[in-house]
Amino acid sequence: DLKSEMNKTRKLPLKKDTRASDSSQEDAIDQWARRRKQFKDSKKCSSTGGSSINSTITEGSINSEDARSVDLGLYSENEDRGFYTENFHSASWVFRGDDVSPDNSPRCLSKRPRPVAIRERTVKIAKGTGNYPWGFRIQFSKPILVTEVDTNSAAEEAGLQVGDILIAVNGTDVTSMPHSEAANLARKGPDILTMIVGSDISRYPNTPRPTCRGYLHKRTQSAILKGWRKRWFVLKHNGYLHYYKHKKDEGKCRPLEVTKLEGAEIGVDTSLGKPFVFKCIPQAGNRIFYFCATSNQEMKRWLEAMDKAVHPIHQNHVWVDVTLHNTTLPPLAIKNPECLGLLHQLDRSKDVWIQHYCILKDGCLYFYATLRSTPAQGGLYLQGYTVSEQSLGSKRSVIELKPPSEEFKTFYLCAENVNENKRWITALKTSINKWLPLHQAIQDFMNRPLEETRM
Repeated sequence: DLKSEMNKTRKLPLKKDTRASDSSQEDAIDQWARRRKQFKDSKKCSSTGGSSINSTITEGSINSEDARSVDLGLYSENEDRGFYTENFHSASWVFRGDDVSPDNSPRCLSKRPRPVAIRERTVKIAKGTGNYPWGFRIQFSKPILVTEVDTNSAAEEAGLQVGDILIAVNGTDVTSMPHSEAANLARKGPDILTMIVGSDISRYPNTPRPTCRGYLHKRTQSAILKGWRKRWFVLKHNGYLHYYKHKKDEGKCRPLEVTKLEGAEIGVDTSLGKPFVFKCIPQAGNRIFYFCATSNQEMKRWLEAMDKAVHPIHQNHVWVDVTLHNTTLPPLAIKNPECLGLLHQLDRSKDVWIQHYCILKDGCLYFYATLRSTPAQGGLYLQGYTVSEQSLGSKRSVIELKPPSEEFKTFYLCAENVNENKRWITALKTSINKWLPLHQAIQDFMNRPLEETRM
């Protein structure tokens, strides 16, 4: 049986002190990879990585953007230990919260408004020229939302992004202020616009990324044309360096070249006998780029921005941070749970039901050994799952959590009685409906009439 073979391979112990164990580990990984490929090919569906967070052969880490799971180091006798996150990472999801259908909320759900988890950061924008010197738009909403950031603007260079929430402008709280008043507050302020902005759990984290624009002289090493050529360089938020022949070409023409800076070597160069020269050696390839700035200050500006691109900081989705924090809390310390109580989970490999004390919160089902246990043993990210009541074996009422793709796991849960099952089913459906696929959320957003102010 394919699944049992995969599970056996996945649970092989790692013994790091012997070469034989290293070899067996590599063989296990290769065997697991081949099995998974066969499974994908047979089902003709795409994969997103390892299937269990605490799988001993999953090499993804918390700090990896491509990680498919987060190793919590939580122990359980159940093979499904840890947090099962596959479907959450296989697509982008947007959190829409409790306002989906408040009239349909079950009794076990709290109807009280609550703040969304926010990651805050400070953005400072230097005032430009023209009628719209800041280079972004804000929408009429509470809280105020950034709906557009102009290309090649001061706002983009400062790191402002579409979807950011305005929390404060020049030291004044604007969370309850009309967007027109916030715009006036910015216009009447100093030439450096200081804003505190945040991203809620509906968005991927705003990792501080470098951005820099300007003319630099680039050394040409062509056999025909040698010397220095003035070019317009753009360092993007994703850590890629683009350059164009002229400033006006940005956004209109394809860049002459694009270079990934992550892992590159950068630094001041004195070998050419020319002031304000610095070099960049990308990780891929053997080419060396030489740049010349117009001043020492300009050279330092570029080196600082490029150094951030060379050593990027990778962060989790904000909601992952929230769930990681919740795992450290006792069950009853998680605020405003949508449902709580005893559930039995089917361990299909042993055909036994394992009892957990469960907490449901914002699309995540946490598993505890008992009501007094800390930390959580693990849990399940529910995005994309459908909930239904089924009959299974001797049990006439079982909660089935079915994934959108056959390659993901189906989970079976059972409460103490039929009425408890129905209560959980209602709560699970409501909790899952708090999340939308990103493409659907964008479509809904585009269909809404907007009132905006350009800054």
